[in-house]
Amino acid sequence: MKQFPTHFLWGGAIAANQVEGAYLTDGKGFSTSDVLPQGITGPVVERDPADETRYLKDIAIDFYHRYPEDIALFAEMGFKCLRTSIAWSRVFPHGDEKQPNEAGLAFYDQLFDEMAKYGIQPLITLSHYEMPWTLVKKYGGWGDRRLIAFFEHYARTVFNRYQSKVKLWLTFNEINMSLHEPLTGVGLSRNSTQSEIYQAIHHQLVASARAVKLCREIIPDAQIGNMLLGGLMYPLTCKPEDVLATLQKNQKWLFFGDVQSRGNYPGYMLRYFRENGIELTITEQDKHDLKNTVDFISFSYYMSGCMTADEAEYQKQQGNILHMVANPYLPSSEWGWQIDPLGLRTILNLLWDRYQKPLFIVENGLGAKDTPEADSSIRDDYRIQYLSDHLIQVREAIEDGVDIMGYTSWGPIDLVSASKGEISKRYGYIYVDQNEQGTGSLERRRKKSFYWYKRVIETNGSSLGE
Repeated sequence: MKQFPTHFLWGGAIAANQVEGAYLTDGKGFSTSDVLPQGITGPVVERDPADETRYLKDIAIDFYHRYPEDIALFAEMGFKCLRTSIAWSRVFPHGDEKQPNEAGLAFYDQLFDEMAKYGIQPLITLSHYEMPWTLVKKYGGWGDRRLIAFFEHYARTVFNRYQSKVKLWLTFNEINMSLHEPLTGVGLSRNSTQSEIYQAIHHQLVASARAVKLCREIIPDAQIGNMLLGGLMYPLTCKPEDVLATLQKNQKWLFFGDVQSRGNYPGYMLRYFRENGIELTITEQDKHDLKNTVDFISFSYYMSGCMTADEAEYQKQQGNILHMVANPYLPSSEWGWQIDPLGLRTILNLLWDRYQKPLFIVENGLGAKDTPEADSSIRDDYRIQYLSDHLIQVREAIEDGVDIMGYTSWGPIDLVSASKGEISKRYGYIYVDQNEQGTGSLERRRKKSFYWYKRVIETNGSSLGE
């Protein structure tokens, strides 16, 4: 019978800026997420600490105060692993301080201790769609080389602090997102040039590599990986021009994996830079630092898309903030994200063949408008179907010989969405009574999918397809 590995890490994934709330609590500073209250595609809202205006993300689901309850629910499902992030601005409120904020560090000590009570292993992202806002205002974001040292200091601080508690680390969440939303990714304005964006990305890649080196020095028994937004594209037709355009489109996101897994810039990217007048400042020390490659590859997967060399056809775009042509053979979610379980098996094989490093699926899920029944139950069979179909393809990829460490589905508890800053787009196995105005009771309720996922974990995946 097709099986998952004995030590497969089943769990879920959340992010500090989408669940914690506790806006500016205990010395936390402003982050890029705080000034984007309507999500990463929304306008920048300059904020004054004295202003009592509150947005949904300022409260979120109040995980900062309610985490013991939520961790207990995750444990009830049988989680082996929980992916979350440290809010950089809780530890260094402005990002450039010498001394960290002890209250921020203490919160994550308590969180990791709570997880340890239940045997849930933390998978921690150092920077998940947020950075201290001061680093943007004062230095211009990752366009300034000094941010490498600030990030290195931050990484050293948390590695030293949590070395006995956290053995699985990620550097930057969906690092290739900077190509689509540079403010969230690298702290640059949305009208930045390609040269400016790629220079900032280069600084981030160097910082990531330095964090890898630090992690190995400080926590020798840890593993540290990168994290890609899995933007799998298919040719719209079998025309050779479409096939080549698709290859080049996929290379745009695979480039980030190539650098972090192979330790240098690939030739196809150097050609792209030459032909588009992109000149980067890359020092000999940078080249040396990039040789510190990751232990494993993690990625998100929600959908696939199509690519064509036909410019008119290409303008028919849909799906999140990625530029992609709709696939006529696939259904779509309420938010226009095309549903492609087989694509997950494809991308797993693609990444395994390319890197020959263990893979970790750290985001996958279905955002939907859940409606409680008269008895307050939430029968989210559509979510169960989506996740089951994808996990069956993960099992098939394991049969293909792909080395997969684990699966943490996105949003095991309802949270504020990254793209639009809304909570009506729900992902969780656990319903949170919260609304767009942030005036809900925050009561937690188990959905039907809660019991389904519990069964999947109990059987180590053998219940899939029952």
